[in-house]
Amino acid sequence: MENESFITMPKGFKANGVSAGMKCEDPANINKDDPKSSYLDVALVVSDVPASIAGVYTSNLVKGHSLERTISKISSGNKVRGIIVNSKNANACVGAVGREDADLIASKVAEGLGCTADEIMTASTGVIGDRLPVEKITKVIPGLVEGLSAEEETAHLAEYAMMTTDTVPKEVSAVLTLADGSEVKIAGMAKGSGMIHPNLATMIGIFTTDADIDKGLLQKMLKDAVSHTFNRVSVDGDTSVCDMVVIMANGQSGQKIEEGSEDAQIFSEALTSLSLDIARMLASDGEGATKLIEIEVSGAASAEDAKLIVTSVARSPLCKTAFFGMDANCGRIMTAVGYSGAKFDPYKIDIDLGDLPVYRDGCALPFDEEEADRILHEHDINVKIMLHEGEYGDRMFTCDFSYDYVKINGSYRS
Repeated sequence: MENESFITMPKGFKANGVSAGMKCEDPANINKDDPKSSYLDVALVVSDVPASIAGVYTSNLVKGHSLERTISKISSGNKVRGIIVNSKNANACVGAVGREDADLIASKVAEGLGCTADEIMTASTGVIGDRLPVEKITKVIPGLVEGLSAEEETAHLAEYAMMTTDTVPKEVSAVLTLADGSEVKIAGMAKGSGMIHPNLATMIGIFTTDADIDKGLLQKMLKDAVSHTFNRVSVDGDTSVCDMVVIMANGQSGQKIEEGSEDAQIFSEALTSLSLDIARMLASDGEGATKLIEIEVSGAASAEDAKLIVTSVARSPLCKTAFFGMDANCGRIMTAVGYSGAKFDPYKIDIDLGDLPVYRDGCALPFDEEEADRILHEHDINVKIMLHEGEYGDRMFTCDFSYDYVKINGSYRS
């Protein structure tokens, strides 16, 4: 059953996804009974008219060539027509030819759409260090463009084509009622399952909206939305080289959103909410994951201390394996809090596992092991850490480490 949300819900957007033979060497032999994500590998999302665009990107100093190109194009301030995304190959760490390949792919898409290559953004995700199979990709671009559609079924193909080790699609949408009663729409889709840690990770997120929003305001709202959503997901502590979240606003609803207005607040809150939904999906679909874990810290003396603690617990292999084994070994949580680098009094800490108190005043409590086992058998697990030092808090979404995480990443290139 397809997700009821899809990237072309806002007016004036089309999308498509096809196979260039990167996931499946011979597209003619594709088994249509397989999940679409097992063979689709090139996605395209376009606006009927030039759209404002904003983006946020990985903090890794090493960046993929498709991403570097997109950063430079968005930084120019020009409007865009669309973005092409390939999976299976990251187009990273291959030298100058990587940028040349991204330029060529963009030019072929632009040729099909009748626009300039500078209006086409590029993104790649997959194995690092292998050159893009440019001939395979350019060969399918005419059909990719020709098959563009606003229809739900075709739009879903674009999401499947972005996926790598993802097991489920990640698509969201909202219809917003503005202050005057008019409506605008936002839709988003993302891929990401492993190599995920702030700031951003092996994930690509694309949002579309038919609101009319200037680039400066759009950039501010996207940055705010990402700060405590996408940038609060950690699957394995690794921050990759190709990661981005972008949003295109084409104005086709006819509704202008101005900075400082009530409409801007409505839109910003909706974008943050949708980003949060995707962030939870990313953590829940972590490679080999069996559980979604939300780490919450309250009562920290500073925002930095709160962030240090949620990050430390979320990336701890010992905490993550304990969650997988459904072992209420909460000493591992205390240990991760202790080495986080945050400043606090260890004898003031309280910890709850779900609604079950397991630490008070920095000391382990005798607790009901059966109740702890029940909580740890749930898919969604909440860990609350209370420092009693101040008024700051934070949260992080993560997942457990299972046997399958090692299997997936031990043979990622094969």
